[in-house]
Amino acid sequence: MTTPEPHLEEVTPLNLEAALGIRIRPDQEHAVEPVAHSLAEAYVRPPGVAWPRLIVDGDRAVGFLMAFLDIDWPGDGTLRRSGLWRLNIAAAEQGRGYGRFAVESVAAEIRSRGGTRLYVTWHPGPDGPEGFYKRLGFRVTGEESGGQTVGVLDLDRS
Repeated sequence: MTTPEPHLEEVTPLNLEAALGIRIRPDQEHAVEPVAHSLAEAYVRPPGVAWPRLIVDGDRAVGFLMAFLDIDWPGDGTLRRSGLWRLNIAAAEQGRGYGRFAVESVAAEIRSRGGTRLYVTWHPGPDGPEGFYKRLGFRVTGEESGGQTVGVLDLDRS
């Protein structure tokens, strides 16, 4: 018998309630928007900009991610970037590798579209996810976006 692997699913009417049910730890709520907010943002963006996905393991919704794909970066109309916009891992599912899986999945999608860098922003400070992102190889760019730290991961093309 094989163990199910985590995978991404598009958010559809069939799994919408599962997506909306993703709850992070209360001490993290100041650092990331709830899934409902992210889905609303995805809906009002031009098609193809936001890439919302439910993270599923077996029959359990364990998290939610939303990537941004090939957008004009604020402050520089000539610069286009792709990256991880939101990451919500359910409180009871944290520490099980789903965050890493999410970042790797976004990296694979960006590579498939010809991208070579994955950007992310995070809430700065001791209660933010900077350590998580740095352990995955992100480096701080020195930029800020909306009061958040900007990090980048160079994607290996091999």
